[in-house]
Amino acid sequence: MRPKTARLGGVLAAGVALSLALAACGGGDTGTTAEGGDTAAAPTTLKIGFIGDLTGDNAAIVIPPRNGAQLAIDEYNATNPKVKVELIPYDSKADPSTAANLAKTAIQKDKVVGIIGPAFSGESQQVQPILEEAKVPSISASATRTALADAGAKYWHRVVANDDVQGPAAAEFVARAVTPKKAFVIDDKSPYGQGLAQAVTTALKGKSEVQSDSFEATATDFSSTVNKVAAFNPDFIFFGGYYAQAGPLIKQLRDKGVKARVMSGDGSLHSNLIEGAGTEQAEGTLLSCPCKIAYAWADADENSKKFTETFKTKFSGQLPEIYATEGYDAATAFLKAIGEGKVTTEDINTYLTSVDFAGLGKPIKFTEKGEVADTSVYIYQVKGGQIVSVGDAKDANLS
Repeated sequence: MRPKTARLGGVLAAGVALSLALAACGGGDTGTTAEGGDTAAAPTTLKIGFIGDLTGDNAAIVIPPRNGAQLAIDEYNATNPKVKVELIPYDSKADPSTAANLAKTAIQKDKVVGIIGPAFSGESQQVQPILEEAKVPSISASATRTALADAGAKYWHRVVANDDVQGPAAAEFVARAVTPKKAFVIDDKSPYGQGLAQAVTTALKGKSEVQSDSFEATATDFSSTVNKVAAFNPDFIFFGGYYAQAGPLIKQLRDKGVKARVMSGDGSLHSNLIEGAGTEQAEGTLLSCPCKIAYAWADADENSKKFTETFKTKFSGQLPEIYATEGYDAATAFLKAIGEGKVTTEDINTYLTSVDFAGLGKPIKFTEKGEVADTSVYIYQVKGGQIVSVGDAKDANLS
């Protein structure tokens, strides 16, 4: 099922800029009347934070959602609303402890009214209780670990389906379209990688003979795992982890003579995977994601085409890689709240419980647990050195 899409540019920004009869609050630039008439003035600027790895090994899948969020905010501010929004980026370098400290800085020093992120599941796990205690709402554009929704958090949200949705959807696609007899599942020992790999393993058992292995997320030599794969001689390999390891892993597998079809999840869905593996070695690699990569859908979807063109113009020719659309949609959810006059953290969070709009990537509506209601998962493939869309996992087929 193809998700609804949002209008871009001034149309979206104008929509969220309506109804700016704002109440008094903190979190932005404020003023007060003279003593005897204490009435706080409406803020002129509100700050929204973005937490994620902006300079580390996997920054290439975090910068796109940061830029997507920035684009949405710039379009909103261009409508000259009474309350403007400033995006404050915080570079966690994918370290959970660093992310936790940055969250405290964002809350205590910068007085943000919301957080987009954190980007990864491990850092999200540590930051979630901090934001919950401070009653600051968050919307992650990319953290997919299932357990994040099970902590009873009231201020936490995400605009992507979790691993228990992505894993089975990917495995069911593989069982139907690839039909492997022997599958080897690998993970990078990260909360994200393990969760996704386990979901795929569970879904494949009974349909394929399955073996598995793990290595550290910082590994560069995968020879031990590669040797195990070669000995098992599977016709399908799944890797739960990020592109920084996926690319070199694929290269080492091919150098060893392993010809099995390789698939990975959203953490590897980036053109840098092709660079790390080599164009020839990466050819045919499958990738799943509960996200809509705009440039891969540009030929089939007019809004994706417009967003791709706008994004490239804004960011010096960069493609809107993975989660750029989700960053845009996460920011838009906050902007819609602010546009309706919700300027305190609690009012914004209350608004998010009932927000419902046609996002660029999918309809944006949250369940009571903060999960996005739309659970579409898409399949992508490396063809001719580029990432192309195969379609919805439910009915996608390989040509």
